[in-house]
Amino acid sequence: MSDRTIAAEGNGFTPPGPSDFEPPPFFTVAGLEVNKPIVVVLLASVLVALFFYAASRRIAAGNGMVPGKLQYAGESAYGFVRNSIGLETIGKEGLRFVPFLATLFFFIAVNNLFGIIPPFQLPGTSKIAIPLGLAVIVWAIYNYLGIKRAGFFGYFKAMMFPPGIPWPVYILLAPIELLSNFLVRPITLCLRLTLNMFAGHLVLVLFVLGGEYLLLEHGGIVGILAGSVAIFGSVVMTFFEAFIQLLQAYVFTLLAALYIGGALVDEH
Repeated sequence: MSDRTIAAEGNGFTPPGPSDFEPPPFFTVAGLEVNKPIVVVLLASVLVALFFYAASRRIAAGNGMVPGKLQYAGESAYGFVRNSIGLETIGKEGLRFVPFLATLFFFIAVNNLFGIIPPFQLPGTSKIAIPLGLAVIVWAIYNYLGIKRAGFFGYFKAMMFPPGIPWPVYILLAPIELLSNFLVRPITLCLRLTLNMFAGHLVLVLFVLGGEYLLLEHGGIVGILAGSVAIFGSVVMTFFEAFIQLLQAYVFTLLAALYIGGALVDEH
């Protein structure tokens, strides 16, 4: 029985909360605490790298004309990002960004899916530092591309003063556009992913711990029936959460592609 299921004697069930996202460290190295989120992020990075390395080995060796199952899986996964995100969103000019977008998508997806994989059961992206770091990278790329294409002043002029608008409107529009591109975009990109992973994991833990408490501690017909429903609900929620986890990886990557594509056109 989980230690989180029961509070102090007589206090009953203690629901999960933010403390569940702060697991104790496994060990400390040079003052750095190595805990579950760090392990999840590192493991996700290694798994994505190993998968694509193994999938491309036959091609690198010149034996990829007839793809094996692993190569086919890697090409299908990469092709999904290339066709559904890169080409659809940016166009042919987006082909050079597909390696970045594919890395972004699968890194986020694997980190998200760790939220339903025992014994980890904690999405790495539920820690705001990871989505924030990814959002800052996307922010740096699309602003760099925009400045490179139009020049520093040309980029900000196109951003803040779109043509065809009466000049008094610029008094309100210009600071809004500046804030949108330099503050709101990376923050919303970060928070959308973080809060979805945080909330989904919290609800799933609530179903599991609540069902465990009702079955083992509450007792009686009501406890057994309600606990059984909660445990069954946790199974359903697990599949639903997996869908949300993949969807959020897609949404984050799609928005990154939209921002990059917007920086490559003359007017953003």
